Amino acid sequence: MTDDELTREGKKVLQLEAEAVAALADRLAENFSGACRAILSCKGRVVVVGMGKSGHIGSKIAATLASTGTPSFFVHPGEASHGDLGMITPEDLVIAISNSGNTPEILAILPMIKRLSVPLVSMTGTGDSPLCVQSDYCLDVGVEKEACPHNLAPTASTTAALAMGDALAVALLKARNFTANDFARSHPGGALGKRLLLYVSDIMQSGKQIPLVNINDSLQVALLEMSSKGLGMTGIVDDSGKLAGIFTDGDLRRTLNKGVDLYAVKVADVMTPDPAVTTNDCLAADVVNMMQRLSINSILAVDENHRPVGALNMHDLLRAGLV
Repeated sequence: MTDDELTREGKKVLQLEAEAVAALADRLAENFSGACRAILSCKGRVVVVGMGKSGHIGSKIAATLASTGTPSFFVHPGEASHGDLGMITPEDLVIAISNSGNTPEILAILPMIKRLSVPLVSMTGTGDSPLCVQSDYCLDVGVEKEACPHNLAPTASTTAALAMGDALAVALLKARNFTANDFARSHPGGALGKRLLLYVSDIMQSGKQIPLVNINDSLQVALLEMSSKGLGMTGIVDDSGKLAGIFTDGDLRRTLNKGVDLYAVKVADVMTPDPAVTTNDCLAADVVNMMQRLSINSILAVDENHRPVGALNMHDLLRAGLV
């Protein structure tokens, strides 16, 4: 096949699967809202089951539900018949995925699910299949044809099931008033989690690691403090300990350009007065935005009395994964 022919085939698949997903919207009806309400009423966990490709889709759906406020996990129906069925309790709800609605491994565990009086939501492509008939809520994820030219490999059907799972997850998310902060708590290692959960106090240098000199000190003393603390700056405090200014690498370059005698001048004469500051309870992501907006590479955190309690620079933010 030529490059153009390969591209055309790819476009056909995407178009077909897009049409299959779009067609689901007209078939939600009351079964979808009923399934949502059943899940919202569930006091236990949502248990998702599926075989083969449907199992892979089910695993992803369970993960999406769990990360958006609906406690959920995946159980392999084959393993369920050999002990894992004990993971399902009367407090739970089961979502079963089978395009045909006749998957033997799923049908084999239905009697036990019914015996536990566990609500059953199914996703099938056949409305009169055994799985659909025995479900409390049957969600139609049928497609006219698979993207596979032989109409065999699960392609459009698995995409449709995946989209239906996303529809459930997002509808439940909104019903639960699940916020971005809630999402971040489930993703503390991800970029969003860091942006919403990481505070200045979590990454700042504190105590003796804060570069500080007195306003009456010489520039030479300030340079030694900068070198020893390695943050590319030092804060300058007055006799009461309040922050009066800051001296940075940039200030040093500007001072050198003026031909100032580094050994004779006081740091107060060349510092930047009233610098931008933050607080230790500020979100680190907000500090990143402020530093980028002001084109500064380091910043001091102060308390309510304007006394320095921490210091950080872009390297600290880089190590934290915020830049």
